[in-house]
Amino acid sequence: QVQLVESGGGLVQPGGSLRLSCAASGSIFSINSMGWYRQAPGKQRELVADITSGGRTNYADSVKGRFTISRDNAKNTVYLQMNGLKPEDTAVYYCNADITGWARYNYWGQGTQVTVSS
Repeated sequence: QVQLVESGGGLVQPGGSLRLSCAASGSIFSINSMGWYRQAPGKQRELVADITSGGRTNYADSVKGRFTISRDNAKNTVYLQMNGLKPEDTAVYYCNADITGWARYNYWGQGTQVTVSS
């Protein structure tokens, strides 16, 4: 079994920063891409950023220049550093990972709430 456990969400004022973490554990042979998605109330889940095993990154236009995704392959962990947060960044943030264990599956974390408000 594989689990993704997220941490780091919370309440922050506009312009503030938060760092999300997501650690994968269980029967893991290799982790391919890892990423972060978000879902705001009444909206569809959308990609925020992802990163390949080789470190190539991809960002949504709405977060470019403000968010940075990184990963520690030794710890099976992906991070999302969020700076310059705006109220429109408020959402539940989900970790996603393409993992090969006994088979190759796409896994999701349980989600962590990020609220940007004064």
